[in-house]
Amino acid sequence: MATPNSATENLDPDEIQKFDALAERWWDPNGDFRPLHQINPLRLNWIESKVPVVNKNVLDVGCGGGILTEGLAQRGAAQVTGIDMATKALNVAKKHIESSQWQVQYTESTAEQWREEHAEQYDVVTCLEMLEHVPDPAGTIAACTDLVKPGGDVFFSTINRNPKSFLFAIVGAEHILKLLPKGTHQYEYFIRPSELASWARTAGLEERDIIGLTYNPITKRYKLKPDVQVNYIMHFKKPQVTQSTNTNTEPNNTEPNNREPNA
Repeated sequence: MATPNSATENLDPDEIQKFDALAERWWDPNGDFRPLHQINPLRLNWIESKVPVVNKNVLDVGCGGGILTEGLAQRGAAQVTGIDMATKALNVAKKHIESSQWQVQYTESTAEQWREEHAEQYDVVTCLEMLEHVPDPAGTIAACTDLVKPGGDVFFSTINRNPKSFLFAIVGAEHILKLLPKGTHQYEYFIRPSELASWARTAGLEERDIIGLTYNPITKRYKLKPDVQVNYIMHFKKPQVTQSTNTNTEPNNTEPNNREPNA
């Protein structure tokens, strides 16, 4: 995966093309994105157990076709904005929202671009199943931190990097059980919780909680459990401030992120 030339280029064209190719099947609950449909209630319930989204201004970074984004709106968020760089997926999201009553705004943008005019505008920022698809996840985490208000909440979810995650998330999910299209994930881009937490601390966030997401191939059900060896979600808080905050929108780390060697 190539290193981005600047903060506004923190994207991988191959990853965008991968999801755009599947865009028309985004809202098929039995199609390629079936796992997202199945885990969405679990994700939403866990987020709301940490911070009710009712009447909140929420940003969903890497929204894709809008499954989580619409769910946040349905839970009573005052305004939900979804941003992504996959044009076809965004068009699917926009088309799907037309037939509903929910107030959602979709825009083609990276988090780094969006913060240039929307810094500290959101009560809650979510970035789920996206960090493992960008060249510089630390840069995305820094941008999400800049976008949330002081005292606001940020949620990230991704896949751990270890032999078990390779076996379950790639061999099992993509090749044996065929829960996801082959090539959806690349092992070297998986992120250990310790790495994510370190990048978040550097960006100025405080870690609050972490939960794992497991799949039972026999019952074909997902559950939230303390086991974070494969999929996991982390909750962070941006500290309240009593004095003026740093409004510099440059990324916290000027050097490109170098991922650790494979586990």
